[in-house]
Amino acid sequence: MNATPAGSEQEDRAELDALRRLLPAGPVERQVLSPGRRAHHKDVLMQLIDRDHNHNHDQDQDREKNNADSPVRPRPRLPRLARLPRPALVAGSVAVAVALAAGLTVGIGTGRGDGGAAAGPGASGTAGRGGSRGAVVTLDRIAAVALRTDVEPVGEGQFVYVRSRGAGNEGVFDGPVVLGKMHERQVWFSQRQGPVTDVGLIREYGQDWPIEVGVPDGTEPEDAAVPAGFDRPTYAWLAALPTDPDALLKLLYADTRVEEGEDKDQEVFGRIGDLIGEQIMPSATAAAFYKATARIPGVTEVADAVDAVGRHGIAIAREDTRHGTRTEWIFDPGTLDYLGVRTVFSRDTERAEAGTVYDTSAVLERAVVDKSGQVPGERRRAGRG
Repeated sequence: MNATPAGSEQEDRAELDALRRLLPAGPVERQVLSPGRRAHHKDVLMQLIDRDHNHNHDQDQDREKNNADSPVRPRPRLPRLARLPRPALVAGSVAVAVALAAGLTVGIGTGRGDGGAAAGPGASGTAGRGGSRGAVVTLDRIAAVALRTDVEPVGEGQFVYVRSRGAGNEGVFDGPVVLGKMHERQVWFSQRQGPVTDVGLIREYGQDWPIEVGVPDGTEPEDAAVPAGFDRPTYAWLAALPTDPDALLKLLYADTRVEEGEDKDQEVFGRIGDLIGEQIMPSATAAAFYKATARIPGVTEVADAVDAVGRHGIAIAREDTRHGTRTEWIFDPGTLDYLGVRTVFSRDTERAEAGTVYDTSAVLERAVVDKSGQVPGERRRAGRG
């Protein structure tokens, strides 16, 4: 008979059960999490990993002490995996729930969740009202620049590569926000249109982490594979989206599900931000996303914002009033090129004062490469043969 765990162990299991419920069961379905809930479960997961690491370390020390007095030689142990890095969330609503020895496994899909209401723009009670006048004017200018930009098409066998630098909150769970150390992040996204389980690769904290679709027990990998979509965008899929801003926004709202009490406008704003932040798309599609953003209620302009590497720019922003944070997309004030994104506290909370940075990221390079793990310079050298 198994003993009932007590105290913190019982709480740990409850937290782990909550995290497991975020993973797809049966057919792979999209798990919708608001930015606040994503941060909550991410913090819980990392706290449990740290606690488990310390617990195992104490147990190892006890075993080594006992083995020193024992005539029986212990079997050699496999090397313990290094402490997992805090995984950055991949574009789209991705539930980072379990990190395995084989790499980072994430649950993603293209279906809509079974909770929340499918309302159109303005679902949070501001129907018929878009962004502020300043934001609308600036987004129209950004869309015009995007439309004039030449974009190299990405082939199905290629990968979108994005190199960025940033940092996120590494404070204790539900405690004061402590911005972590700035570090570089590289990501490769597969462009295969058909259903896949191997989505790409993240290189962060000195390690490579495959981005893979979680395959539930008893499910064949091909049955869990997901095609291109909002949660696994590819260049070809993005190129097929409507370029009429109203039609595009209607599609986004129809595909976005939120839980009761969550801000659907904020979730849509976040999904667009994920796409423009770490993808390459046709110029007409990019322009449509910016014009669609101007139609989201609550979108504003910030005259001066600073990205993760100190570059100043103007920002398109939206406040998550429930969590007291504001997400800012930062653009070069002269060229209107996308620079990066950051989330700051918009009001004083128990965790931080207004103006405190919760996370920040600056895009340093975007490119198309021929294989996962390849950087643009390597591709050019290979092309010269």
